[in-house]
Amino acid sequence: MSDVPAMLLGRRADILGWNTLGHALLAGHLDPAAPRSATTRPNQLLLLFLDPHTRELYRDWAEEAAMAVASLRFQATGQQDERRLAELIGELSLRSAEFARLWTRQDVRLCSSGTRRLHHPVVGNVDLRFEALHLPDTAGQRLLTHTAEPGSSSAAALALLA
Repeated sequence: MSDVPAMLLGRRADILGWNTLGHALLAGHLDPAAPRSATTRPNQLLLLFLDPHTRELYRDWAEEAAMAVASLRFQATGQQDERRLAELIGELSLRSAEFARLWTRQDVRLCSSGTRRLHHPVVGNVDLRFEALHLPDTAGQRLLTHTAEPGSSSAAALALLA
């Protein structure tokens, strides 16, 4: 999948892996090897709410944040006694008033596709279709991919980024 930005996420939005283009698109400011170790593994929600670079990446940050929290609630269904999930929710609630506000709304959504509008620091504005493929028998893992309309300026931007 070298032409498609891709990222493998765990149930708590831990980034378990990414391909080169996925890293360049969504986390180019992080060490490419970061997902390989549990001690350095980034978390998509912590990045979204607490990392200024990631926040600036999303042109519709408020919409992206609401979707991410609703998706976390979906992933958390039936997992209320899971300590690491409770720690993540606690950390985000303490460190981000925006997360805490969204968490109390109790929206629950399976967010498996949509459009993501990014402002990338290298290639500028890109509009991409995302698909989150929920993998069976993997304890909530999902493969997140992004594609551009063929022939669009976003496709040209991805090709340049690659």
